[in-house]
Amino acid sequence: MNISNLFLNEKVNTGRQVELDIAKGLAIIFMIFLHTIMVVQCYNAGLSPTYNFVFSNVLGRPYAAVIFMFCMGVGVVYSRRSQWNTMIKRGIILYLLGILVNVFEFFIPHFLAGALGVDASPFPLADGLLLFCVDILAFAGMAFVLMGILKKFELSNKKLIIIAVAMSILGTLFKGTDFGSPVLNLLFGHLFGVAGGFCAFPLFNWFIFPIAGYVWGQYFIRAKDKSEFFKFWPILMIIALIYFFVSSNLWGGVFSEDVHFYYFLNTLDAIFGIINAHALIGLCYWMIKYLSDAAIKAFSILSSNINTIYIAQWFFIPVTIVLITYFAKDLVLNDFVTTIIAIVMLIISTAAALGYKKLRTSKS
Repeated sequence: MNISNLFLNEKVNTGRQVELDIAKGLAIIFMIFLHTIMVVQCYNAGLSPTYNFVFSNVLGRPYAAVIFMFCMGVGVVYSRRSQWNTMIKRGIILYLLGILVNVFEFFIPHFLAGALGVDASPFPLADGLLLFCVDILAFAGMAFVLMGILKKFELSNKKLIIIAVAMSILGTLFKGTDFGSPVLNLLFGHLFGVAGGFCAFPLFNWFIFPIAGYVWGQYFIRAKDKSEFFKFWPILMIIALIYFFVSSNLWGGVFSEDVHFYYFLNTLDAIFGIINAHALIGLCYWMIKYLSDAAIKAFSILSSNINTIYIAQWFFIPVTIVLITYFAKDLVLNDFVTTIIAIVMLIISTAAALGYKKLRTSKS
């Protein structure tokens, strides 16, 4: 099929798209495994190198946060609340939720561990500055605010892409900069990958993903033949994986042992991350015919509650592992035990998200 004939003028793929639900569902599953491993490694860990690499460096990186942010941009295309001012308001709320996540991720487990006599160093506070650490939700908040501002000016897709690429290049150039003080590093850490550990997803390095998802979504929603649209997903995924492995081994990339190569990814990493995002969604489209209705419904639940699940898991994971360390000091947190913990965290976080959703519905 000629590519010009692949897209219609009108929107045809409206409503919930199962492949997007699966992709987002996988992203939150991989993130929960990653975060469980991150905390487990600080205590009585006995993880095998292969297990750690697969879940931490591979599935937990370009198949997790990248997909989350890419699909966030796609979601703007599908949202009925995509007015510029609504996006800014949503961005502010997401940023504040990011602060709540930092309370769960650092402050609560820090004081709980201290009270129980467990090592609290895995949960640093940096004199309280880590309250404003830039994690995924804080980034998402800033990205929505910026997208809302750009939408106010009704910029073309071409201009949006130029802005996003220029920001990515600047983010690459400023990677690892020390601005001279913890407070300045915290402030500039919202924009760039600075020294001091105050940011994981700086705006300039990662804004390219929601913009790419936003542009991609405008084509996806008009694609009359999804099979043709995703035709080359296996080849594209292989190409992206080859790049990730080669770059990580030769000059530092998203699979590197130094996680900052991932947190502060460069423009080339981002481009292959976008290629990989398209490929993964293509894989998810291929998976649909092999999944049961129950599995598809489960992915839909994860997808539609992804933000709340993300918040909940950062409460349950650190607290649970601190308690396990206190009550079962001799328990080796090996591959099997860590997998069980991650699955339980997924179930509990999803249940908490559904409970919160039900409570909100009953009050409205």
